[in-house]
Amino acid sequence: MTGPAFRYSTALAASAASLLALASAGEADAADCVLERQGEGRVAAVVDARGFRLEDGREIRLAGIERAGTETASGRAALSPIITGRDVTLHGEDDTPDRYGRQSAFVFVTDSEQSVQSELLRRGEALVSSDISDKNCAAALSAAEGLARNAKLGIWASSTAIKNTESPGDILAAIGHFTVVEGRVLSVRQAGAMTYLNFGRNWTRDFAATISRRIIPAFESAGLGPKSLENRRIRVRGVVSSRGGPRIELLRVGQIEVLGGK
Repeated sequence: MTGPAFRYSTALAASAASLLALASAGEADAADCVLERQGEGRVAAVVDARGFRLEDGREIRLAGIERAGTETASGRAALSPIITGRDVTLHGEDDTPDRYGRQSAFVFVTDSEQSVQSELLRRGEALVSSDISDKNCAAALSAAEGLARNAKLGIWASSTAIKNTESPGDILAAIGHFTVVEGRVLSVRQAGAMTYLNFGRNWTRDFAATISRRIIPAFESAGLGPKSLENRRIRVRGVVSSRGGPRIELLRVGQIEVLGGK
């Protein structure tokens, strides 16, 4: 690993263990969201934690990540020094703007092999999204997030960055926000077309993750059939809602991470 990425990684290293973690993350960067080129431009202004405007007027959304926490101002402050006034290239599977006219893309500052997304994740200023279809890209971003989490950088410096299913009130406080939740699945139950991964015994109060019957085959194909998760400690990510107790709907396999044995 050479160049700016190496210098940044070396600065983070505080021990031999840290250096090994950085080396692993650096290897993942080799395939960091190398998707089809979808354009280029110079950044005129940062709009928010995940968006910026090019000099030609196009508005770009950073694909593959979610804003960390609820503070837009801090997210904008993290993104601005990385890209403001810089030439960037845009990569992705599709350059069609969303309904708000924003193009979603993986973004690289010119001459950098590391995406802006990975840089934010390495600093603990973002969370990996659950909707990344390219496996190499997903692995690279997950490695970057893991580096910051292990080093307790940014949001990970707080013990409440990952919500504990034993404290459903803390999860409910994040309603409407993309959140990471961790705990042990106590039971798996089906009710109508919905399967519930229950992390507590009181459905009106405790946290549960839900999976629609129509997408269960995708989870089973990935070795994550609901019944196989019973009594397993897992980490889930998604937007918190409230239906009795706090809920996260699992729409994609990437929302689940199995953390350990039974």
